[in-house]
Amino acid sequence: MASQPNRSDRTSEHHSRQTRIAEMRRADKARDRRNKAIAITVSTVIVAGLVGFGAWVMIDQREAQQREEQAAETARKTPVDGEQTWDAKTLGRNHVETPVKYEMTPPVGGDHSPRWMNCNGDVYKNPLPEVNAVHSLEHGAVWVTYGEKAAKGDVDKLAETVGKTPYTLMSPVKEQAGAIMLSAWGKQLTVEKADDPRVAQFFTKYVQGPQTPEPGAACTNGLAEK
Repeated sequence: MASQPNRSDRTSEHHSRQTRIAEMRRADKARDRRNKAIAITVSTVIVAGLVGFGAWVMIDQREAQQREEQAAETARKTPVDGEQTWDAKTLGRNHVETPVKYEMTPPVGGDHSPRWMNCNGDVYKNPLPEVNAVHSLEHGAVWVTYGEKAAKGDVDKLAETVGKTPYTLMSPVKEQAGAIMLSAWGKQLTVEKADDPRVAQFFTKYVQGPQTPEPGAACTNGLAEK
């Protein structure tokens, strides 16, 4: 008959088992603490990286904005090469209901209709009444016109630019001398191609520019193409 373990043996075995369990629990806790420490360290590194990247992006965006503002300011201060200028004092500003004969085509100012053409990036497919377009110039708009010499690609590119630029309008003018002409109140520029850098300069300088007789006046709620 097999002998039964005595109480001392059972006590020793129980103590050994409890010791192993305690060691396993300590090991589990140590592993958990180590994993948490690693997770915290990794998270800290990621957050720091993201913060650093975000700060870099913000600084880069701010610097880019400053460069754009400086370039725009330089463009506004620099005369546009080849532009024609008329003395604003000689350009009538009366509202009339009768036809007006302008000394230049397209006109850059003078007496005009009480109603303006919509000029909130409006691209017109047909010629406009000059007396209404001139009123848009009085409000600070830049009027882009093109003749038969203008290439379709250039017309399309200009239409895209005008379409996203408030205080601009565009239309064909068959009688004009140049392929592409840009007009503001008292200012006019002739170019051959849409990618001529003077186009962007003219927009920057004269869209709601200092030549505007009525800055801030509406370019909506006027006449639209029928």
